[in-house]
Amino acid sequence: MGKEFTYSKQEKLKSRKLLEAIFKKGQSFTVYPIKLFYLQPDEPVDFYIKAGVGVSSRHFKHAVDRNRIKRMLREAYRTQKQPLHTVLAENGKQMAAFFLYIDKVLPEYAVLELKMQQVLAKLEKHIQHENLASNT
Repeated sequence: MGKEFTYSKQEKLKSRKLLEAIFKKGQSFTVYPIKLFYLQPDEPVDFYIKAGVGVSSRHFKHAVDRNRIKRMLREAYRTQKQPLHTVLAENGKQMAAFFLYIDKVLPEYAVLELKMQQVLAKLEKHIQHENLASNT
């Protein structure tokens, strides 16, 4: 098994400064039930994309449920991220992203995986479109 399906420590979004910047200055879009906040950082980061996941404690009172959804989000991201990494590498860009689960019911993994694929495809299109706009 190759390294393309890992989700290492250096890929995880941990920096408080970067997290705050994503929510203050970043952009977002929704592919229900996942809302993505993203930002191209001012300072270089040590990986193409730093990613984090979250779930509202307002909708899921029990930590067990929140943790399960976060595990499923991380797994869906881990298995679907390779095309996004390729696009970022080709365009020489770096990104910080935060995936937020916004539904009120526990998801099935298959649904979450499909939606994550759609979110990442939409993000790839945005990166390519932005790159074309900056080249002209």
